[in-house]
This record gives sequence, C-alpha cells and structure tokens, in this order.
Amino acid sequence: MADRAVLDRIESTAGAAELRAESYRLLDLRAGATVVDVGSGPGLAAAELNALGFQVTGVDPDALALELARERAPEVTFSVGTSDALPLADASIDGYRAARLFHLLADPGPTLAEARRVLRPGGRIVLVGHDYGFLALDAADQDLTDVVLLGLESAWVSPRSGRSLRNLLIDHGFRDVETVVHTEVVTDFDVLADRLAAAAEAAVKACLITTEDAGAWLADQAERGRSGHFLAACPTFLAAGTR
Repeated sequence: MADRAVLDRIESTAGAAELRAESYRLLDLRAGATVVDVGSGPGLAAAELNALGFQVTGVDPDALALELARERAPEVTFSVGTSDALPLADASIDGYRAARLFHLLADPGPTLAEARRVLRPGGRIVLVGHDYGFLALDAADQDLTDVVLLGLESAWVSPRSGRSLRNLLIDHGFRDVETVVHTEVVTDFDVLADRLAAAAEAAVKACLITTEDAGAWLADQAERGRSGHFLAACPTFLAAGTR
C-alpha cells in the first residue's frame, strides 16, 4: 500500500473530492441506508459516507490499510476481504461502491456477480475507474510521451477498464445504467511525480525507450512543474445502475 501521506495528498485535491461526491450522488440512497465500499483502502470515502448518514462497511484485502481506516473512521465496520468474496450476507446491502478497483482485475465477472449477490433488489451500484488509455499529458516531445504512457499502462492488469464499466453493468443484469465522465486537470507536478517516474521506468524495462530518453523526459516534466507549465488531464469513468 502507498504511504498514507501520499494517498491523502492525492485524495485532497479538489478534483478527487468532486469525484467522490459524484459517486455518492449516483448512489442515490437515503440516509440510514447500508453501503459497502469495496476496496476501501485507508477509509476516506467510508468516513465521508458515514458522515452523510449511511451505515457503512469497508472491505479491503490490505490489513495495514484497514488499520489506518479504523483510526480515521472508528464508527465504520472494516473487514479484510476481496471483491469476489465479500464478508456479507445475500441481499443485505442497499448500496455498493467500488473505486479504483477494476484496473486491478483480469476477470471482472466474479466481482460483479458478488456485487449482485450482496445487493438487495432495487439496490444501487456505483463503479469508479480510471482509463489510462485516455490520459493526456503536455510535453516537449509528444511522441515520446505517448510511448512513456504505455509504460504507465503496463503497471496495471486492465489499464483501460474505465471505458468498459457501463457495459459490465449491463452485461451482469443491472438496469437503468448511466455513465458520467469526470476529467481532473492536474497542474501540480508533485501530485503525479511518482507515477510518471514509475511509467518511465516501466517503459525502459519494456525496451520501449532508453534510459537517456527516460531521464530527458522526466527532466522536461519536472521543469514544467517548476515553471508552472505542467498539465495533465486524467479522465475517470463513473457507471451506476440498479439491481
């Protein structure tokens, strides 16, 4: 799991806060409803859902992340578990939320089947996911940038899963499916510095670029950050439906 300070810095941006709020809106549930946040991590969304008046359960496979989550939201129930084997009874939940999960899954089918199992008839599901194939990044050498971003995609099992969330819900029997695309504009290089460095390293390892190419590219991005010229646009897809 990433350092909590890094995660909190990413989640504290205005765009990230707006994205979470949009996911809560799409749940479209009354206060007092039961909600499971799958892949809850250090518990920020679970804490916010609790503050909105929902009865929240957070599930994550990372026990360390859940320790942090319990510190943040002691009134929320957190359990170690995976998305395809939730520690919940059949038809026991009014709302299901999963953010930044599906790019980690080679086969999303068992996770969607599990979501249907725990949701009550009429319950709501909201999926939130990046699509790294649509990431836009300004650079001096755009062709080189496109190759580096392939390195970023290589870090994930399903890097372009965001565009598929709507059809996944339809194919697994959810109805009244709607999709929202949220694009966050990032102008602070430090927010993405670690990810960009990892992308360049992955591109080198895949023999897509040389070490010299990677160094020059990262230097250009860092200089853009120092001079106020850094710009990245990161689209995130939200898909919501009814059980």
